[in-house]
Amino acid sequence: MFRCANCYGHSGHVLWHAHASKLWDRFVIDVRRRLASSVGLVQSRFAQHARLSFTRVAEYQKRAAVHVHAVVRLDGPNGPADEPPAWGTAELLTDAVHASARRVLVRTPYSPAVGELALRWGAQLDARPLHTNGDGPDDEAVAAYVAKYVTKGASETGAGTDHPLTNWGDIESAPVSEHVRTLMRTCWRLGGIPEYEPLRLRAWAHTLGYRGHILTKSRAYSTTYEALRAERAHHMGHADMPDAVTERNWRYAGSGHTPGAALLAAGVAEDIAINREIAQEERAVQGGG
Repeated sequence: MFRCANCYGHSGHVLWHAHASKLWDRFVIDVRRRLASSVGLVQSRFAQHARLSFTRVAEYQKRAAVHVHAVVRLDGPNGPADEPPAWGTAELLTDAVHASARRVLVRTPYSPAVGELALRWGAQLDARPLHTNGDGPDDEAVAAYVAKYVTKGASETGAGTDHPLTNWGDIESAPVSEHVRTLMRTCWRLGGIPEYEPLRLRAWAHTLGYRGHILTKSRAYSTTYEALRAERAHHMGHADMPDAVTERNWRYAGSGHTPGAALLAAGVAEDIAINREIAQEERAVQGGG
């Protein structure tokens, strides 16, 4: 892949990352509005008829730009266990996703150095229904889809670093490509401009300005993190679990050698002991003389 360093819009790249979460929020709001208006509902009453849920994964592409993979689901008003309304078809949801993705935008604060940018989703949009025998989403397929991109986003991108950068020297010594280094420099440079101060670009230079998490979800998409923590606490504190041993107090018991290492260690210890004996005998002889 060839890239013209002098032609590439590094500032736009960084600022898009910094506003990506806001762009997603506006996208979700617009999808709800479109669904409501398409079936003649007042937008404020949409929640009484249906609930829009999602899980979203951010993946860094080869050019170090965040690409979004999302599973968007339309439930009944009470969440996943509630059947969606009769009008809540996959076709209607797909049309709303396409229309909202083309429409929403976020404008950056005006800066004399960059101007004002209108940030949108890219032209590449692929929306597909997920089915199991035509009856609905396959939980295992959805989980595998999300897990695939979470793993890829975390370990295979080569974009940025896993720790914050505290100064210009950290950027210059970071083990990244020259393209990524230029994006880090752009974060640092734009981070010093007063108009962009709320974006905290220097604090997020290690992620190239992107401030979101790799994986996010709406509250009603699945179980909550609070429920998972409560379940874990219950599991760890359960006293009647069969065949389970809970050890709450840990101590260092020591470390050992492999059989081969043990022989070497024994030989070294024997040599040390012999040398000490010889040294003691020599001191005794010198003292007696």
